[in-house]
Amino acid sequence: MMKKFVKWCVGFWNIRQGRKSGLFLLMATLSVVATVMLSLPLNAQTIPQKLPTHELRGVWLTNIDSDVLFERDRLKESLQRLDELNFNTVYPAVWNWGYTLYPSKVAAKVIGRAIDPTPGLQGRDMLKEIVDVGHQKGLTVIPWFEFGFMAPADSLLAKNRPQWLTSRSDGTRIVKEGTHNRVWLNPFRPEVQQFIQDLIVEIVRNYDIDGIQFDDHFGLPSELGYDAYTVALYKKEHRGKAPSKNSKDPEWVRWRANKITDFMKRVFSAIKATKKDCIVSVAPNPQRFSYEYFLADWQKWERMGIVEDLVLQIYRDDLNVFVSELEYPEVKAAKSHIPVSIGILAGLKNRSISMQQIQTQVQKVRDRNFAGVSFFFYETLWNMSKEKPLDRQTTFQKIFPTPTTYPNLLAGWKPST
Repeated sequence: MMKKFVKWCVGFWNIRQGRKSGLFLLMATLSVVATVMLSLPLNAQTIPQKLPTHELRGVWLTNIDSDVLFERDRLKESLQRLDELNFNTVYPAVWNWGYTLYPSKVAAKVIGRAIDPTPGLQGRDMLKEIVDVGHQKGLTVIPWFEFGFMAPADSLLAKNRPQWLTSRSDGTRIVKEGTHNRVWLNPFRPEVQQFIQDLIVEIVRNYDIDGIQFDDHFGLPSELGYDAYTVALYKKEHRGKAPSKNSKDPEWVRWRANKITDFMKRVFSAIKATKKDCIVSVAPNPQRFSYEYFLADWQKWERMGIVEDLVLQIYRDDLNVFVSELEYPEVKAAKSHIPVSIGILAGLKNRSISMQQIQTQVQKVRDRNFAGVSFFFYETLWNMSKEKPLDRQTTFQKIFPTPTTYPNLLAGWKPST
């Protein structure tokens, strides 16, 4: 409106350009315009930021340091609140601590238990509840295969299938994760691959999910892979030559990473054969770390077309480091093919993160036209923080003021220009 008014004034001046009165009138009019503009509040003088019509606004729901999954009404209320605050996607953990978090015939056969023994999960199907309630609220539901090939060292799975575990070159198997002792299933063994694939296909077949997500745990710590089976397989393919004792040796890293890529391709095909519109999502660390430390070559997966949604975990306090990792060439390349969103840390059990930091990081992501953001994890959005829950919820309402839809590659998503 103001632009049109000024344009009229200029036109009026052109008509009367030879007259002094025209000059006087133009100057007077522009003076009035300037006075009116300066009298407006600052936010009325600026053009409000246009929010994208498609934007991932996700959160991971886990059973680690969180009880959101353990009670039906609490879960329902949580999904309701997320919807009210204009979140649109949830990633519920379905494979953790060596157990499934949903009733599984595959797990019952291999592990000896159909579901995690936690009391809050008994007599119910948590995943079905999330799918039903989530879809009622318009939420996209993408189960998260959190533990991948990892399991607790004292789990039933590890005890019952010791031949499935891999090891370091010195024969040790335990990998510390914080204070926890973990072991890793051998991703190169056909029986292990079949078990993991069967779990995945079971979820895709039996639940009305929108996708399924994997992360770095779908790889393997690069210090592992020296079990007898894997060494024999390597020797078979290298004319009897044993793998390098240096776990970071480029050729040895590449061989194992390529084997994991082959399995990822098989899983992708199995998912699509079961439900072609099921999104295959991956939420890894930045490529260099993911490849060198977990043999998960997501950059290659993306180029092969077996990743349809990428949520890159960039859990950094230093804003300069955070921004630099948004700018990596492989990240920019992926953005031109598929929706690439950024995983932002909302806090941990003993580590509170301010809403100011969260808000700033979301803005940096939006400034670079990423597909959206997802937060790790639900409990630290507002329940587990030094800041007041209501204050944090109010800020999230400002970050997501209006609803928007999940950026679905299979539903016509196109990269931002």
